Amino acid sequence: MELLSTPKNIEINNITCDSFRISWAMEKGDLERVTHYFIDLNKKENKNSNKFKHRVSQERTRDPLWHKPGRLERQLLSGRREVRGAAGRDGLPAGDGDALMSPRLSPDYAKEHLAQLQEKAELIAGRMLRFSVFYRNQHKEYFQHVRMHCGNVMKPSLKDNSGSHGSPTSGMLHGIFFSCNTEFNTGQPPQDSPYGRYRFQIPAQRLFNPNTNLYFADFYCMYTAYHYVVLVLAPKGSSGDLFCRERLPQLDISSNKFLTCCVEEGELVYRHAQDSILEVIYTEPVDLSLGVLGEISGHQLMSLSTANAKKDPSCKTCNISVGR
Repeated sequence: MELLSTPKNIEINNITCDSFRISWAMEKGDLERVTHYFIDLNKKENKNSNKFKHRVSQERTRDPLWHKPGRLERQLLSGRREVRGAAGRDGLPAGDGDALMSPRLSPDYAKEHLAQLQEKAELIAGRMLRFSVFYRNQHKEYFQHVRMHCGNVMKPSLKDNSGSHGSPTSGMLHGIFFSCNTEFNTGQPPQDSPYGRYRFQIPAQRLFNPNTNLYFADFYCMYTAYHYVVLVLAPKGSSGDLFCRERLPQLDISSNKFLTCCVEEGELVYRHAQDSILEVIYTEPVDLSLGVLGEISGHQLMSLSTANAKKDPSCKTCNISVGR
């Protein structure tokens, strides 16, 4: 196995209890040969030894024996690479990186791991209920900013680290969060929200139709009885669609346990799972003129916010074993 040149100008910053950011410079010729990056932070090594290691791996599925934290495949960004790091068992950073590293709690789940999560989520999804709109709650200031500074268009933003630590969408996928769950007794969106008193509602067909692909992204809970399912809606051929196609299980839009779009009597009919809270990420910009903005009458339940929510690692319903 051929060794690479020694990295230069190594910098570690943005250190927290469970993440870090690392950057370094490499010889230009090495960038075209590297398939994996590893950082060995084993405390048992000689204090004077070089904790930074990287090698060329000819087989992407085979890791060098000394590699402990787990493998992260490279992500190319304009000639540079972005991967993510994590905290080790003893609170030390343990992850992989290249010229740019973003905070990350663990290596990405492979598709087979997400398929396991999907199977678990399907077991509790419950029966399907009809709905007609997607909605997004935010503070008044958010929508004022969209109107004054964004040309009346809500723009996708980078997904935070909420949910499963291994979700490949966290810190990587750009999108806009929407909800679609309805109250059982009214068939309408709930009047309470953890995200703000102003609600944008858009007809479901504007975001979800036969020209849209649907992907399963995550399944988690936050130390409560409620379980969340994260789905991604991406127009076919869009950059979000290409991202998801490589990383996430794709769902049949007319036949799945979470969110469906079917033609019935010549019309598109939409249904969502009753017993899961769906978080739907739409990967493209959305113009406010396509929907209606108004103020809800209920409460702002801040305790139910899922922003950067930590998944309950002890829940047997929504956790899987990934062989680590």
